Amino acid sequence: MSMVEEPFRPREKLVERQRLFQSIHKHTYLKGPLDKVTSVAIPLALAGSCLFMIGRGIYNMSNGIGKKE
Repeated sequence: MSMVEEPFRPREKLVERQRLFQSIHKHTYLKGPLDKVTSVAIPLALAGSCLFMIGRGIYNMSNGIGKKE
């Protein structure tokens, strides 16, 4: 008794998506519809928040603000 598992997507959809991705001349990590969010926006937001916290820490240290007794 051989059981054949159905594919997750039809073959026609897979071929259509392959043609789409192979026709786009961008970097591999920027080909999807939401890849700009995960590859560009999130790292920029993390870097911006890190720079803000570092700047605030340097300001607090130079002015003696926020010390624990």
